[in-house]
Amino acid sequence: MMQVGALPAAKKRFGQNFLVQPYIVERIMDAIRPDRQDVLLEIGPGPGALTQKLLQALDHLTVIELDRDMIPGLEALAIPGKMTILQADALKVDFARLGDSDKSLRVVGNLPYNVATPIIFHILESVERIQDMHFMLQKEVVERMVAAPGSKTYGRLSVMIQAWCEVESLFTVGPGNFFPAPKVDSAFMRLLPCKPVLLTDYLRPAFTRIVTSSFAQRRKTIANNLRGIFSAEQLQSLDIDPSCRAETLDQAAFFRLAEAFAEQGSQQ
Repeated sequence: MMQVGALPAAKKRFGQNFLVQPYIVERIMDAIRPDRQDVLLEIGPGPGALTQKLLQALDHLTVIELDRDMIPGLEALAIPGKMTILQADALKVDFARLGDSDKSLRVVGNLPYNVATPIIFHILESVERIQDMHFMLQKEVVERMVAAPGSKTYGRLSVMIQAWCEVESLFTVGPGNFFPAPKVDSAFMRLLPCKPVLLTDYLRPAFTRIVTSSFAQRRKTIANNLRGIFSAEQLQSLDIDPSCRAETLDQAAFFRLAEAFAEQGSQQ
């Protein structure tokens, strides 16, 4: 384990929990398997435990760090020409403009729990540029992302993220691998954007509206949650049982609903 005394102070407002276990860093590297020519971005490098390994494996690395106090330490790791350091909020970075425009982006990060999901959806706005994403997140959030229809953890987040990506939980990481130790387990996950993109610009607003409305009240039927959007007869015509709950519907069902809703809007 890295020497805790050498680490900068973690700041609660940034949700910082620094990864300090070299074994976990090696597992992350094995999962990513970076090629020297990859255009790879690391979000929230902190003191640079993973950054050091990535620099050894890549010709060039870009890191995005919000905390100004982390920048000097990262600069000390940098080899001239091998690392670009962006002191910025990942939620405000235009990922479509980063790196070589002819190459796909690979993104990795130990994301703060409080903004992890917004960051992922922000990156997905530039999904055409993304090859893959690997993130350390709160285990509970990862379980919701990978959940299948019918499970207790399947919900709005599951449907929305799986409309964009294939999602895989790779391994669990206990609190003792971080400093300060979080109060919950973490999990390292992989997201592979669907190719071609299923959630097109045309379909996106309708899909978001349908999924949000469908899970508005989990105990209610899909007919009740979508009242005013679809009648029971319309749901049946889409091969959806009006008496079922949203948590039982698969991705294909939500896409049918969204396509029908988008078509309704285009005819008005």
